[in-house]
Amino acid sequence: MSWEALDEEIARWRDAGRTVDFWWRDDDAVALSSPVQQLLKLSSTSGVPLALAVIPLGAAPALFEELRASVLLHGTDHRNRAAAGEKKTEFPSYEPDSEALARLAAARERLEQLAGASFLAVLAPPWNRFKRSLVARLPECGLHGISGFGPRQTGEQGVAQVNTHVDIIDWKSRRFMGEEAALRAALKHLSARRNGSADTLETTGWLTHHELHDAPTWVFLERLFERTRASGARWADAKGLFPSRA
Repeated sequence: MSWEALDEEIARWRDAGRTVDFWWRDDDAVALSSPVQQLLKLSSTSGVPLALAVIPLGAAPALFEELRASVLLHGTDHRNRAAAGEKKTEFPSYEPDSEALARLAAARERLEQLAGASFLAVLAPPWNRFKRSLVARLPECGLHGISGFGPRQTGEQGVAQVNTHVDIIDWKSRRFMGEEAALRAALKHLSARRNGSADTLETTGWLTHHELHDAPTWVFLERLFERTRASGARWADAKGLFPSRA
């Protein structure tokens, strides 16, 4: 896979009278660290809106001073509560739904107070795992959107779902997956949307994790934003993807 292949896919959409659209979500924010500052600078200089998934119970108030990004709820405390045999999750099968919803409601209230107008009532669950039985009940705790990973399936009434589809981190090495692998993942989702094998209306999402970014990661993101915008792709603001009420 190459940048030229991405240009060609964008051109196919254009020839069909359509515009490629992307969005950008970054996970695990708690403080105004150097990597977060670099994220915000990159968002500003590139003109690409950032959706920052913040861990509410660990968030420092200083993070939100003059923050120019949308804020999503990254679970409650990002603690792995998985039972034996379960994959990592903050919302395990054994936890009563009422307890999980109460935790989420308290976390939402805290993050909304901290982030103010930047806060979107959207859950981005840690490890992108959440109990299916709870999705339809998210409005009970003031949440009206959810963002996970992978092509979305049938949504729940009252809850908007827009996922991410390209995680640029290789979790075996915990480093950048590399340019070729990242572009391949993006092309896979774009092609599936174009031919109708995936939801044609779900904006293709890029997922980053600022604390794990090395120099090649930042270089890739700069090039991605510059090249796609020059090719006519649109980078959507999460505020437009997730209405305040689904």
